[in-house]
Amino acid sequence: MSDLDAAVSFYGDRLGHALVWRDDEAAGFALPETDAELVVHLHIGPETDILVDNVDDAFEEFLAAGGEAVQPPFEIAVGRCARVRDPFGNIVVILDQSKGMLVTDAKGHVIGVKAGQ
Repeated sequence: MSDLDAAVSFYGDRLGHALVWRDDEAAGFALPETDAELVVHLHIGPETDILVDNVDDAFEEFLAAGGEAVQPPFEIAVGRCARVRDPFGNIVVILDQSKGMLVTDAKGHVIGVKAGQ
């Protein structure tokens, strides 16, 4: 995707998904009747993101089950993240919120991270 503003307009204004957060590279939208979040990125293609309790444990479990490492666990603003590939070629992103949750202003722009409880 090359135009984040256009994506925000499409998913938010046209489809009615609430903007949960936004930074310079990505935006997250709430999906109705679920805790799932749609995230669109400027420089990353479509992928499935799964929130887990502990990325390092989930990464090892995924590999032990026959998955493949694409990018080993690394630090992100809210915790840790890793990219794995399932046996069918699908990229799956696993992430945790071990550092906390994103904090946004009234327009949904990320302004920081609130430490977890």
